[in-house]
Amino acid sequence: MVQTIRIEAESRERSGKGAARATRREGLVPAVIYGAKEEATLCALDPRDIMKELHKGGWQSHLYEVAVKNGPTVRTLMRDIQFHPVTDRPIHVDFQRVAAGVRIKVKVAVHFLHEDIAPGLKAGGVLNAVRRDVEVLADPDNVPEFFEIDLAEANIGDSLRWSSIKDNFGTKAVITRDFVVATIAPPTVVEEVVAPVAAAAPPAKGKGGKAAPAKPTAAAPAKKK
Repeated sequence: MVQTIRIEAESRERSGKGAARATRREGLVPAVIYGAKEEATLCALDPRDIMKELHKGGWQSHLYEVAVKNGPTVRTLMRDIQFHPVTDRPIHVDFQRVAAGVRIKVKVAVHFLHEDIAPGLKAGGVLNAVRRDVEVLADPDNVPEFFEIDLAEANIGDSLRWSSIKDNFGTKAVITRDFVVATIAPPTVVEEVVAPVAAAAPPAKGKGGKAAPAKPTAAAPAKKK
């Protein structure tokens, strides 16, 4: 199951653009914790903690325990990160509170097993991942780290669907139909087009069937001095 990650945060009293800019000047990232029918909690984070989570990947399905200094420790999901348009550094983070007993909507990554022995791939087929992750409703205490689909018997032309996932850990897909997660596409055949070579024109024939001699090139007139 997915682990809960602890993030230390500073308390932040004022909201608004001016207060957020002041927080950034201090080298911190302004953040807000909302939801569960409670008042929003304003806080500020070390940008290194945010970048560490971004580099690990899968932050949209991780649970975060945000420990606000001199304030509450809140169990959350990281819902949105805003970035600076030039530097790509995080400039604001939104967290959503996780309410006890309420299912949460998360994205869970999909891993593919036995690609090395899949008959469709060995025959030259290509794995076309339609969805690299699946959005599901899950119990906060039972969020999967990832889903698995076994390709050991997948052939060219096969579609791997939500029902192909080995274990959904009690989650429920947001999309209600049995949607496609991946396909085994046939190999791409590239046809080489060869342009026809134009035949050279035969030389003109003179009297007696012999080739006519080439006409001498007229000399250019001499320039007057």
